[in-house]
Amino acid sequence: MQYLPNLFFALALLIGLGFFAMNIRKLYRNIKLGKDINRKDKKSERLKNMMMIALGQSKMVKRPLSGFLHIIVYLGFIIINIEVLEIIIDGLFGTHRVFKGYLGNGFYGFLIGTFEILAALVFVAIVIFWFRRNISNIKRFLSKEMKGWPKTDANNILYFEMILMTLFVVMNASDTPFQQAGVGNPISRFFVPLFDGFSTESLHIIERSAWWSHILGILIFLNYLFYSKHLHILLAFPNTYFANLELKGKFNNLESVTKEVKLMMDPEADPYATPAEGVEETVPEKFGASDVADLNWVQLLNAYTCTECGRCTSACPANLTGKELSPRKIMMDTRDRLEEVGRNLDANKGVFIDDGKQLLNDYISPEELWACTSCNACVEECPVNIDPLSIITDMRRYLVMEESAAPQELNMMMTNVENNGAPWQFNQQDRLNWVNEE
Repeated sequence: MQYLPNLFFALALLIGLGFFAMNIRKLYRNIKLGKDINRKDKKSERLKNMMMIALGQSKMVKRPLSGFLHIIVYLGFIIINIEVLEIIIDGLFGTHRVFKGYLGNGFYGFLIGTFEILAALVFVAIVIFWFRRNISNIKRFLSKEMKGWPKTDANNILYFEMILMTLFVVMNASDTPFQQAGVGNPISRFFVPLFDGFSTESLHIIERSAWWSHILGILIFLNYLFYSKHLHILLAFPNTYFANLELKGKFNNLESVTKEVKLMMDPEADPYATPAEGVEETVPEKFGASDVADLNWVQLLNAYTCTECGRCTSACPANLTGKELSPRKIMMDTRDRLEEVGRNLDANKGVFIDDGKQLLNDYISPEELWACTSCNACVEECPVNIDPLSIITDMRRYLVMEESAAPQELNMMMTNVENNGAPWQFNQQDRLNWVNEE
């Protein structure tokens, strides 16, 4: 019976970490459904991006209030969870505040005191976030894609963090020996009067209950991330590292199209020639993207990394003028479709069974895609370097090259280019007539 709590703790830890590892494997599998793309170049620049943007939060502070609050929560949550190491050791070996004996009262008290101050700041920041999301009627939180689960998910995370910070302070406040030492309790000491009149046994039960609830809550939170937009806590780092480093607005060329153009321009080429012996004839890939498997793996990583903050949509000129397009919705729809494909694979032992759906039309409409002005405002605004425009252009490419479903104005322009060598409906011989006009 003496070691029963330790065994229970070890089991809970094993289950929590095991379930997390299983979800990470699914996540990796889903991302790898995308087409391959080389993002192994410019390693030093990529590392700098990751350190500045993901770790340093450099793009968050472009909006000072929300950026400052986010940094408090980000730093506080990471630093406070250093204590999780002590909790794990205590839980496995039956010790109590094991680091105190190694670090000494002074330094240990300084660490815990810092954690308590950060916990209080995190709690205040989270309350402000809650009011901003639910009371202040900020436009970017009221979009139609933020109804239902996305709003519930955002609030769930806020409640989770409130509870975890409260449990941390209660755990310290009800720990009588810790409070008697009088070191490292700048916040929890103000909660001690709440427990006046409680017996030593009652205080011990409260402290143990808060301790267990805190660590189990962290394990639950860790596994909830997989089902939440807060997966960006983990994915922001690889996402910023593998982000596109090319100039914004630079389009990629399809290899199959390049080959066709070169063939057309080569006067000695025989378009009907059969491949040489031993050379396999390659079938051109689908032009553009109509479903998630047509996108590359970085775009799918982008979808999972989306924080749903709405900065992209609030900066989108098309959205601001009342168009259907919301770059945030593009990313959310891509993630939702990818999750649907993942569930299909899970249900069919890793084999995808056609479900009659695709990203185009079932999730994202052509109207949304053609509303985009390709201005890159969404890419510039994203705090974790997500690129909604690349998905939009790939899906547009599919509409034009596979379905010939471009808007009438665009079809007219391309017809003019084909016939007249220019976007305008003027004969080539008439282009300079304006020079002679008086």
